[in-house]
Amino acid sequence: MRDNAVKKSLAAGGRALGAMAFEFFTPGMPRIAANAGAEFAMYCMEHTGAGFETLKPQFALCRALGVVPLARVLDCGALGVMVPLVDSAEQARFIVSCTRYPPDGRRGAAFGFAHDDYAGGDVVDKIGMIHARTLVIAMIETRNGLDQVEAIAAVPGVDVLWLGHFDLTNFLGIPGQFSHPQYPKR
Repeated sequence: MRDNAVKKSLAAGGRALGAMAFEFFTPGMPRIAANAGAEFAMYCMEHTGAGFETLKPQFALCRALGVVPLARVLDCGALGVMVPLVDSAEQARFIVSCTRYPPDGRRGAAFGFAHDDYAGGDVVDKIGMIHARTLVIAMIETRNGLDQVEAIAAVPGVDVLWLGHFDLTNFLGIPGQFSHPQYPKR
């Protein structure tokens, strides 16, 4: 089963560069991203309507290129999720629980599919590996999210905080005004 190099890099204090794919779901997209130096490809399902049938081949194409596929779905083969509008530590804990199998969480179980490379093997070992590699990205896009950002960041299993810049300006009542005094400076 493959590892999540992006999660390892971030956990070690490093950084990861990638691409966000909204409408360009051709077979060449993962290769273009890899050639540009992307370590991950984030496939947006929130604003595109892309479904499992579209994303599953993209994830398979990423596998051969060493590009980590991320989306809002795991059993299709994504190695992480990005969840919008995270406002509290309580929400973040629930999100993490949805990416973990019992007793650590509430994720439904199926093995021998895309998320474990269709491989056999010990299920307990697979669960441990899947928990270790799954990247959880909490999007901070509201005033409450900003106010709770430290508590959200402290939730075990939250790996990345992602500032949803346009949505944040909308929720702050300053649409698209990134130089406005209310917009966070760091």
